[in-house]
Amino acid sequence: MEITDVKIRRIMTEGRLRAVVSVTINDLLAVHDIKVVQGDERLFVAMPSRKDENGVFRDTVHPITASFRKILEERILDAYSKQIAMLEAESADEVSAE
Repeated sequence: MEITDVKIRRIMTEGRLRAVVSVTINDLLAVHDIKVVQGDERLFVAMPSRKDENGVFRDTVHPITASFRKILEERILDAYSKQIAMLEAESADEVSAE
């Protein structure tokens, strides 16, 4: 199984939610609404979820193995870091142009 695309759909600067991401697997399956969240010690990835009848959030999609979870999280966080670096560079360019 190969992660063929990671798209950062939205970036937030306030609160713990940092980004909403979509991932494509094998150019065949898209998973939307994956979240990048700022935890107490590090960023982490939260899979899409919904609230059940008891008010508990349950993942609607999730990796089965720890190894694939690690690969998925690394790819998402790497794409997020690159997007943030690009936005910071663009912002610095705009400030220096003024």
